Amino acid sequence: MYIPAHFAMERPSQMRAIIEQHPLGALVTLGGDGLDANHIPFELDPTQGSFGVLTAHVARANPVWQQCKEGAEVLVIFRGNESYISPNWYPSKHETHRQVPTWNYQVVHVHGRLSVMDEERFVRGVVARLTRTHESGEPKPWKMGDSAPEYIDGMLKAIVGIEIAITRMEGKAKLSQNREPRDRLNAADTLMAKGAAGLGMSMLNVMKESS
Repeated sequence: MYIPAHFAMERPSQMRAIIEQHPLGALVTLGGDGLDANHIPFELDPTQGSFGVLTAHVARANPVWQQCKEGAEVLVIFRGNESYISPNWYPSKHETHRQVPTWNYQVVHVHGRLSVMDEERFVRGVVARLTRTHESGEPKPWKMGDSAPEYIDGMLKAIVGIEIAITRMEGKAKLSQNREPRDRLNAADTLMAKGAAGLGMSMLNVMKESS
């Protein structure tokens, strides 16, 4: 990924936050039929290994878990907040007319080695943890115990676990860092007014950190 220095995420904590807030990753693999991509919700455990571990599950009918050899190198892409940026949002544009449209975004690329975990205990743990995390905001969180054991057992047999030992992470936050402070501030305010509060706040936070 091309990352100009002023857009680089330097802190691992920043990249982990993107993964945790936007856990649906694009798993990119290279098999006998060429490149493939699967969109999967991941769980990140930063305490395992040198850089952390990603865990997930795929449908047993999905050939990806059979096409990848043990320890195959893979890439997982996590997209954070993103939005189109109009040059009209920059006050300097109306003075110099030297601005063009662009797109602001946050993205993390995770490189690692994939292992297939076709074990009931592993898969059950992955599903249980994902459920607890994403049901936590519900008035009455769903849990596996809400369904009959035989139904859950059947569903677990239809999926396969995967684990990715992370070898490298790189992050890019393109948040108008190369623009004047007044332009960055007005673009952030405009995004928030349009309902893109996440990206707008990210832009404001970067401004505070650099000031």
